[in-house]
Amino acid sequence: MKPNASYFYATALTGFFGLFALLMLWPTVLVPSSQFPVALVLLATVTPLLIPMRGLLARHRKSCTWMGYISLFYFIHGSTEAYSNGDERLYAVLEVIFSLMLFLGTTLYLRFATKPD
Repeated sequence: MKPNASYFYATALTGFFGLFALLMLWPTVLVPSSQFPVALVLLATVTPLLIPMRGLLARHRKSCTWMGYISLFYFIHGSTEAYSNGDERLYAVLEVIFSLMLFLGTTLYLRFATKPD
C-alpha cells in the first residue's frame, strides 16, 4: 500500500506557514529586539523561506527539495536557541517543530509523489 503524497504535502505546507508566521511574529510582536532593527531581522530570517515559496505552492519538485534543505537551517537555529535562551525556549521549540514538519513533509512528498515522465 502506497501512502498518499497529498498528506505529506499538507504537512509540508503546515510546517511552512507555521514557520513563516512564527518568524514574522517572533521579532516583531512576541519578543522585539533592542539590539537590531526589526526590518533587518525579518530580512535575514524570512527571506530564505520566500525564495522557493512559489515553487513549493505549485508543487515543483526542485523547489520542494530546496525548501527541505532550507528548513534544516531553521532546525539548527531553533535547536541552539532552545538550548541557550531559556526565556524564548517555547518559540524556539515551535521553530524546531515547524522546521521538522517542513523537512519531513517535503521529503516524504517527493518520495511518494508520482514522478513526471
